Amino acid sequence: MIASGGLDSTTVAFRLASQGVQVSLLSVDYGQRHRKELDCARRIAGHLGAWHEVVDLTGLGRLLAGSALTDAAVRVPDGHYTAASMRATVVPNRNAILLSIAAGTAIAAGADAVAFGAHAGDHTIYPDCRPEFFEQFAAAIRTGNAGFLPDGFQLLAPFLTVSKADIVEAAAKLGVPFELTWSCYKGDAVHCGTCGTCVERREAFTVAGVADPTVYAAALSVGSGR
Repeated sequence: MIASGGLDSTTVAFRLASQGVQVSLLSVDYGQRHRKELDCARRIAGHLGAWHEVVDLTGLGRLLAGSALTDAAVRVPDGHYTAASMRATVVPNRNAILLSIAAGTAIAAGADAVAFGAHAGDHTIYPDCRPEFFEQFAAAIRTGNAGFLPDGFQLLAPFLTVSKADIVEAAAKLGVPFELTWSCYKGDAVHCGTCGTCVERREAFTVAGVADPTVYAAALSVGSGR
């Protein structure tokens, strides 16, 4: 499965492992702004005792410039997710790229599924996290690999229709080590506490009624977006 080191993909990994699935984690260094998430993915793999590989596509970040996630010249927006402010965090075609690599790796290894952690809260901002993208991409994988897919091959996105708070609640029940996961777009020593994904993370813990062990650099009144 695709492992970003974030809360969503980590919870998917723990959920699959709890179901007796042999989980392998694949991360991609696509030249993103920081490597904190990749370090977290390695630690999560170690915690699960899972195979983990980081694919080196560092040069891709230069080609995907213009996003706050790949381009140091673009400011990371603070506050709540909105179509206007968070547009700067879109990396063109990212999930299609990551899923293509994961699908190819899985098929070559004879694995019967690829999983990723998109959730309902991503739909407004990120078109490659929407159900219609997932359905059409799954069809493309089946068509493009007809005759070579393991029996019952699936593309899994178990959180595609649930909220971030739902994921936090599920993660708590699964015993996910929240402190090993990374969400912040800025990649400093600790979570900044003010960027869109930090705000979303903080609010998800609050709504779920789960204690948040994350260390944030900035205090924030949850719900203020400031």
